[in-house]
Order: sequence, then structure tokens, then C-alpha cells
Amino acid sequence: MDNNEIIQITQDLKNPKTRNSAFTKLVKLTSKQLYWHVRKIVLTHEDANDVTQNTFLKAWKAVDNFRGDSNAYTWLYRIATNEALTLLTQKRMRNIMSPLDFEDVLIKKLEADVHFTGSDVEKKLMEAIMQLPEKQRIVFNMKYFDNMKYEQMSDILNTSVGALKASYHHAVKKIENFLEIND
Repeated sequence: MDNNEIIQITQDLKNPKTRNSAFTKLVKLTSKQLYWHVRKIVLTHEDANDVTQNTFLKAWKAVDNFRGDSNAYTWLYRIATNEALTLLTQKRMRNIMSPLDFEDVLIKKLEADVHFTGSDVEKKLMEAIMQLPEKQRIVFNMKYFDNMKYEQMSDILNTSVGALKASYHHAVKKIENFLEIND
């Protein structure tokens, strides 16, 4: 998806006459990427599907209030990230588990997920990523898998670029250590 398309969609979302078609374009352009962004946070296909649908519903309900302070892509990613984190928090609270116990449950769900077709190496990497604190995990996923620029991540996560770079660096070191120990 090119930057000019996003700029045009962002402008069209602010105009009541072009809002519907702009939102439809936004959904078509971002649904697959957004799904995989969410999937890396929640891990299971069913949860990722639900969160992605909830993201689009929430965005549609809020589109009248969209001011365009950030571009439409960033706005949608922010909603999706928050929705994914909310789902994880709700699941943790429902099961009243510590974050570490909950991460173990997520890893087991990933291993049992028929939609996950990764190799043993990919499963080991996902296990290493799941050991990271939530913020580091999200930053790592956005940088490593989505190849997102720190400036864009800063807009989505409302965190400074310096803090994001530090989080990514720490995440990489922790993943390397985990893989060395569990090799």
C-alpha cells in the first residue's frame, strides 16, 4: 500500500460524501495486514479474527469523529493494538492468572492451533517472543515482522522513538538468549 493512497483515504474519511467508499478501501487495503498484526499479539486465529472484526466495527462507529491527526492506517493500527491488548487483559482477568502463566497458556494454544502452519523453528521463535513483556513483544513484532518505521510505531503506541528503539533492542537480546538456552 503506498503512502499516497493512505493520504487520499485519510482525506476522504474526513469528508462525509466520500467517507463510506474511503472506509471500504481502507478495509480492503489493511484487513490482511491488520489480521496478522493482531494475530502476533493474541496468537490464535479465532481471537485474531474477532479482534480484527471488532477493530473495523469500532473504527466505523468512530469514523465521524476521525480528525485526521494521524493517517488512517496509523489510526486503525492503534485501535487494533488496543483491542488486542484489551482482549488479552480480559482473558487474563477471567482466568485470574499471572502474566507468565497466561503466556504459557497462549503458547500451548498456538501449538494446538490448526491454522498455525509454522515449522519447529518458527514455533521456537514464537515461544521466545511470548516470553517478552507485552510492550517489548508488540514493538518486536511491529519492527521485525511488519518492518514498521519507529516513527509510525510511535504514533500507534504513543511512545517516544527512543523508548521504542530501546524496547526493540532489549527484546532482540532476550530472544537471542532464549534461543541459545533452549537450542
